[in-house]
Amino acid sequence: MSKAKILIQLDGDAQASVFDAVVAVDSGVDQLLRHDGVTPEGVRELVHGAMFTRGPKHLHHTAIFIGGSNVAAGEALLEAVVACFFGPMRVSVMMDASGANTTAAAAVLAAARHVDLSGAKVTVLAATGPVGRRAARLLAREGAEVRIGSRSGERAGQVSEAISAQLEGARLTACETSTPEQTFAAVEDAEVIIAAGAAGVELLSEQDRQRCKSLRVAIDLNAVPPAGLGGVAVTAAALDQGGVICYGAIGVGGDKMKIHKAAIRRLYESNDQVLDAEQIFQIGRDLEK
Repeated sequence: MSKAKILIQLDGDAQASVFDAVVAVDSGVDQLLRHDGVTPEGVRELVHGAMFTRGPKHLHHTAIFIGGSNVAAGEALLEAVVACFFGPMRVSVMMDASGANTTAAAAVLAAARHVDLSGAKVTVLAATGPVGRRAARLLAREGAEVRIGSRSGERAGQVSEAISAQLEGARLTACETSTPEQTFAAVEDAEVIIAAGAAGVELLSEQDRQRCKSLRVAIDLNAVPPAGLGGVAVTAAALDQGGVICYGAIGVGGDKMKIHKAAIRRLYESNDQVLDAEQIFQIGRDLEK
């Protein structure tokens, strides 16, 4: 008799995400156990419940998904979950709080379809946010020259230093983008621009975007008007606008959903997987083959 695929959803919010639950069901999970208000201190008993109820040969039928709206809290939960594992007693776990990992992976893969990222000049606007930070890290791993844009030059520097500490040889430049003039200077010769800012905030005007003569791909991850990149429609999906390939949030969202579902299915292939940004990006790359 085959074991049911159980997914344990750990969410730091007051109510566990309905979005994450629906995606789990659509990914083929048989049983979904949802826990809200989860803190790192409360993780141990939940993880032990996953680890000690099935023998080692069947632990790959149980997995953990870490969601919620707070990415920093999700990272803390992931660290606490992994700390509970020992020897063969472990289950696979995926962290995608606020959809940050799947969204960043989808955005970078979209850019890679049109530009060889190795050596490409890429500017990430709002790169100190959860999605932007992950996109910058993935781009740096691909060998791109990445400009870390932020309204705070100090925060941009901190993110640049943090990524550099993780990736030896990463080519990163911190850029303050608190004024239109500073923003244009950060994107003027970029081949790719990814805007990962807060909902409803324009980061680059359409006029300034059209002035970027080297631009080949523009990706806006903001789904709420006004667009983060002026003139990029939220539904744009590889839309050629004056020689620039444009993606809007919904245009990227289709790939994000495919990656999310594929990553959940991957959890059940073995009991020893930890899926964070890099691993989720590789799953997305595998889907492109």
